[in-house]
Amino acid sequence: MKVFSVCGITKSGKTTTIEQIIRELSARGHKVGSVKEIHFEAFAIDPDQTTNTARHRKAGAELVTARGLNETDVLFPRKLDTRKILSFYHDFDYVVLEGVSDASVPMIVTAHAQEDLEQKWNDYVFCVSGRIAAGLTDQGYRGVPAISALPNAAALVDLIELTVYDLLPDFDPECCSACGYSCREFGVRILKGEARRKECAAGRGVELYIDGKRIDMVPFVQNVLRGTVLGVVGELDGYRDNMKVKIKLR
Repeated sequence: MKVFSVCGITKSGKTTTIEQIIRELSARGHKVGSVKEIHFEAFAIDPDQTTNTARHRKAGAELVTARGLNETDVLFPRKLDTRKILSFYHDFDYVVLEGVSDASVPMIVTAHAQEDLEQKWNDYVFCVSGRIAAGLTDQGYRGVPAISALPNAAALVDLIELTVYDLLPDFDPECCSACGYSCREFGVRILKGEARRKECAAGRGVELYIDGKRIDMVPFVQNVLRGTVLGVVGELDGYRDNMKVKIKLR
């Protein structure tokens, strides 16, 4: 799953840019999901406290699902961490985040003017788009290209396919810095062309899938799991060093 964010101030072209990106990615055969950050503090999908679903939540239900003829809404009574939300998208090719600036993923910034760009700028920015992009097409900004989604959605998605990498884990640096960097620092190095996604230590060695979802593990946990399995398998007839071992738990 590849994840990136589109951030910018109000009416700077975020949603229009995302619309064009989703349309073009989908046309190329990718399965695309999206997450929209709502900054309105009073936002609630079920604001009427007298509805049946609201009564379920008030009674103590940890999760409430409202199923209609054309839509199903799953209601959590709290704000979920971005990583938890992304866990529901594990079989998607791309997930586009709108207005999410704290996810440590590649970012496209939209703006009206250069001072607006500075408000949102960080080391994860790989493209400028939105209303300001048309005036920056030739020179870009801060060394990154500027591509307007209208009418250049194909060029923008070309850049996305070239740049955006599979989501990195978000381990505490004290638990895993096997590559020599924190996960956030390593992501920036990938964007700068100084590292490759496959060099992440959590993506090598032991792979664990639970209900189809890949579980990232720090090297220490990988080594414990590997040592435990090989310690048992190594005692069985027919096993020799460096043989491929596959275990299925049902």
